[in-house]
Amino acid sequence: MTSDDEPTFTERLWPGGLVWGTTVFFALAVGIAVFPASPPVAIGAAAVVLATGVALAWLTTPLVAVTDGELRAGRARIPVSLLGEPVALDAIATRAALGPDLDARAFVCLRAWAGTAVQVPVNDPRDPTPYWFVSSRRPELLAAAIRAAQATTAPGTTTAGPPPEG
Repeated sequence: MTSDDEPTFTERLWPGGLVWGTTVFFALAVGIAVFPASPPVAIGAAAVVLATGVALAWLTTPLVAVTDGELRAGRARIPVSLLGEPVALDAIATRAALGPDLDARAFVCLRAWAGTAVQVPVNDPRDPTPYWFVSSRRPELLAAAIRAAQATTAPGTTTAGPPPEG
């Protein structure tokens, strides 16, 4: 449950225009290929291919959020109290961070169509992950939301504990 004054950020990393255009093009190509055999089947086949493409995009599009004292990237989540100072990266810095500067132990939630990202160190001595690298089309807002959530979370506390025993 979130309160009205709690910092939040939510962004779904939908594919860019190229992916959507390719999906539509592929559906049309299937329809055209089947059209000589049966126009109604061609329309149905194109619709199925298009619906499948949209469903796949929906299922594979991660949600990036800062809410309830946690940073969430896809299915992964970490309390903001365990994170250091976030850094918003522009497109050039993002490319550099993904190339020679990438630490193989880092948690990466990457979508190529979101050319910018946020990098935030993990300050948990029990966690071997040195930092989280999260794609975002609004990296400044994501970094600001992490900072704001950190300011409202008491030092040394976490919002997620160990799983219940039983």
